[in-house]
Amino acid sequence: MTSTLAIVVFFVGLLFIILIHEAGHYTVARAFGFKVEEYFVGFGPRIWSFRRGEIDYGIKALPLGGYVKIAGMNPYEPVAEEDLPRAYNSKPIWQRALTIFAGPGSHFVVAAILFAVWLAFFGDPRSAPVVVDKVDATLNGHPGPAFEAGLKPGDTVVAIGGVSDPNLEEVSQVLTGGAADRPGQAIDVTVVRDERTQTLSMIPELSDVDGITIGRVGVVLAPPQAQREGVIASLVGGVKLVGQSVKESFQQIGHVFGPQGIGRVFRLLFTDAPRNQTDSASVVGIGQQVGATGANGDWGTILYFLAFVTVFIGLLNLIPLPPFDGGHLAVLGIEKVRGKAIDMRRLIPVSAAVMAFFVVFVLATVVLDITKPIPAP
Repeated sequence: MTSTLAIVVFFVGLLFIILIHEAGHYTVARAFGFKVEEYFVGFGPRIWSFRRGEIDYGIKALPLGGYVKIAGMNPYEPVAEEDLPRAYNSKPIWQRALTIFAGPGSHFVVAAILFAVWLAFFGDPRSAPVVVDKVDATLNGHPGPAFEAGLKPGDTVVAIGGVSDPNLEEVSQVLTGGAADRPGQAIDVTVVRDERTQTLSMIPELSDVDGITIGRVGVVLAPPQAQREGVIASLVGGVKLVGQSVKESFQQIGHVFGPQGIGRVFRLLFTDAPRNQTDSASVVGIGQQVGATGANGDWGTILYFLAFVTVFIGLLNLIPLPPFDGGHLAVLGIEKVRGKAIDMRRLIPVSAAVMAFFVVFVLATVVLDITKPIPAP
């Protein structure tokens, strides 16, 4: 039940983000006097709509996004003579650019608010001290490396493998992935115990887990106890997290849609290679991950993930290719430089090719999410 509720809440949240995205286009367009003709959520056949003034509002069958229709944006639809002064191409380039950017730009504002709420109500577990919860006396039938080194429950890790003030993820990475990269090498761990600092040394043992070689020392780390932030600190932290997410999203977009990422998807599709946590996922895979997280009652992680996905979608919309918002901005930039308008009909084949690629890519990841689900977090 918790799993299903988490999935519903997450995707309803995404639906509201789509509404806000389109509201960004809509609000700025109305402010500059563009003629807005439609404001719809979804694509395909109409399910429900109503008309207020000169604008149709409604919902369509496929909840895969939304759109605001402005007179003159579709090069194949004529504009009534009385509407020409309010048509898209009649407005200054800077007004058109702000109208286009308002959609993806809203994502960064919404994400900052979501991150701020996360910091205020849940706190950032990555900033919490790392505390040892349990030390196994034996590992694989002999004394465990952590036990032999003298590590004890309650120890607070303040440095490990050259990393100062590490978070839980960094400690885990040094002990598992770092040990696999440097087999047989000792790792120094500095801990605080009874207000005294001491450094211990241990050599992780290598183990094969689901086909991946990792290091093990026989220790269980306590769940991080995050500190909630105040209002001002949360707002400042929310803005900083948007900046961090932009950087991470750039890297992910390059990874997912670069040659290596595309090759990885089709290699997974046509071979027996197993999937891992870093592989691309469709909405089906995202739902699976959200459901698994929700089953553990980890609503903080779900909220953080929703904020991160909000940033990711905003950046994806800024890719400088039609039909994305970034493609429209790129066209406006070219028009500004060359001093004359571009015939948008010439870009229709480019838009079709881009959309065809994304449709194939998404369908491929959907198939993978059904036949080879990403391992649960």
